[in-house]
Amino acid sequence: MANQAEASPRKRKALDSELGMEAAVATDMKQLEAEEAAAIVLNPSNSVGAGASGSREVFPEEYDWSCCRDDDIMQQQAAIREEAIKIPFVGDKEPLSSLAAEFESGSPILKEKIRLLAEQYTALRRTRGDGNCFYRSFMLAYLEHILETQDIAEAKRITGKVEQCKNTLQSLGYTEFTYEDFFSIFMEQLESVLQGKEASISMEELLSRSRDQFVSDYVVMFFRFVTSGEIRKRAEFFEPFIAGLTNTSVDQFCKSSVEPMGEECDHVHIIALSDALGVAIRVVYLDRSSCDKGALAVNHHDFVPTASADESSDTPGNSTEPFVTLLYRPGHYDILYRR
Repeated sequence: MANQAEASPRKRKALDSELGMEAAVATDMKQLEAEEAAAIVLNPSNSVGAGASGSREVFPEEYDWSCCRDDDIMQQQAAIREEAIKIPFVGDKEPLSSLAAEFESGSPILKEKIRLLAEQYTALRRTRGDGNCFYRSFMLAYLEHILETQDIAEAKRITGKVEQCKNTLQSLGYTEFTYEDFFSIFMEQLESVLQGKEASISMEELLSRSRDQFVSDYVVMFFRFVTSGEIRKRAEFFEPFIAGLTNTSVDQFCKSSVEPMGEECDHVHIIALSDALGVAIRVVYLDRSSCDKGALAVNHHDFVPTASADESSDTPGNSTEPFVTLLYRPGHYDILYRR
């Protein structure tokens, strides 16, 4: 199959520019908040009382925002972007012991939960924390599964689902130009992991492609459009979930929190993507939560897709045992590998 990037250079240039600009402003909000909180201090002349240190907490309504110049903001964003670039979109597979070493002097609860994790999982693969970590993790975990199992039935099933998602976007009034390259790039990756074809690739090549910004970002955008289309199509179902997250309409939520690069995922996004593609996803939660009754346990949730009217409950992608397993730590997703 001809490379889609070569087939449409004009669109690739335009979309690359758009993706680049969006990625430039995508940051870890918690990190930003911490940096802003540390940076905002009052002028010493405003101090009160003898021995005042010259700084105190400043509330948003008190702060003189005119001192925040555009070039200062750009420099801060550039610094964060440079730090993120040091981390690949997806890393190498690591033994779970590396996670234990990371928290060696940390919370006893986390240390015990990591020990429990090691009883069921052997390795993890880290992803860049740029707001797209869920989609990048899902992309590699799914394609890696197809590559290793050569599940032709599953590949055919999801191909049909992709076509349905395309039809959904068309029925919602999306212009084909806005999403066609994203869909094509995903299908190119799916076909390439099936052996016996001229364009078949190895695990090393799949990992290399997952680290390539063009391929990785385009597949992320494919997932974002699929997610947005599913939410809009079933707006009545998703509206209560969205109301619980933010005071916006379904349309505005999709425009501001689903489709742009760098926007983090919540349960709404995962439910929508799982249902749209018919792929079950297990999310394992690593946090400091504990139970007053009994021993500690590592919680997980299986996002099992709702079968559509024309699908049977035993459709491969609707298996109640997910083959995509992700590790969630507050604000971030990585890939987990079972024993």
